[in-house]
Amino acid sequence: MKKRISAIVLAATMLLVACGGGGNNTANTANNGGNNAKAPAEESTLEGSITSAGSSALLPLVEDAAKSFQDENQKVSISVSGGGSGAGLKQVSEGAIDIGNSDVYAEEKLDEAQAKDLVDHKVCVITMAPVVNKVVAEKVTDLTQDQMIGIFTGKITNWKEVGGPDEKIIPISRPSTSGTRALFEEYALKGEKQIDGSLETDDSGTLLQTVADTPGAIGYLALSYLQEENPDVKTVKMDGVEPTLENTYNGKYPVWGYEHMYTKGEPNEVAKAFLDYIMGDKYGQAVEKMGYGVTSKMQVER
Repeated sequence: MKKRISAIVLAATMLLVACGGGGNNTANTANNGGNNAKAPAEESTLEGSITSAGSSALLPLVEDAAKSFQDENQKVSISVSGGGSGAGLKQVSEGAIDIGNSDVYAEEKLDEAQAKDLVDHKVCVITMAPVVNKVVAEKVTDLTQDQMIGIFTGKITNWKEVGGPDEKIIPISRPSTSGTRALFEEYALKGEKQIDGSLETDDSGTLLQTVADTPGAIGYLALSYLQEENPDVKTVKMDGVEPTLENTYNGKYPVWGYEHMYTKGEPNEVAKAFLDYIMGDKYGQAVEKMGYGVTSKMQVER
């Protein structure tokens, strides 16, 4: 009888242990499942709108950054357009837009009173490359800086004068309001002004297509517009140096400048968040992929 009772007690004890262990395992499994579950993304509370305009050289970057920023901030609306650095600076100084994008410092396009009210945000570095029509590129792959000056000031008028085909040179340029033009004149042409009467366009994409479609054409535009292979247009070396980000970083290629996003006074909360996003480490990974330079990588300064 005693043996029978002991057996019953032992069996009951084992059953309790098993049930207790099973209960703990179930709880642990539930806890582990909770730890592994992906927490819902925190919804952004940022709300408002931003208007930005100006530099066509910076336009692809601002458009891309705006799209990414809006994906993360669903209640923010950003409107981006080109028009040239001068136009963007004028509009932001007048309070017509929130951010004015420029290839040059505001002082180069605005009077002192207008410029002093603007706050400069240097977002990246831009490299300007000379490009020629594919027919010209068959023979002309390198120009000296003096030859470049001669071409854009009208002193050299036929490609055969610089080792190219017997073809009239057609310079394609940007208008006087363009920061791209100002930067190119300062660093590629040593401060000399382009000849009047050359074909002009206020859009870098249009300039690229015009060079591609025009026999004998030469122009200049940012590397950001040359990321996709275009068989009808080729870049030209200057004094044997290719216009690349690497040569910009090490100071071998001289035609570069800072890209600026100006606000009138300190930016409001939404504009500041957008500017911080563009200059932040997270988005910085996309900057070089689009042909722009990261400011912190520059081995030379201006």
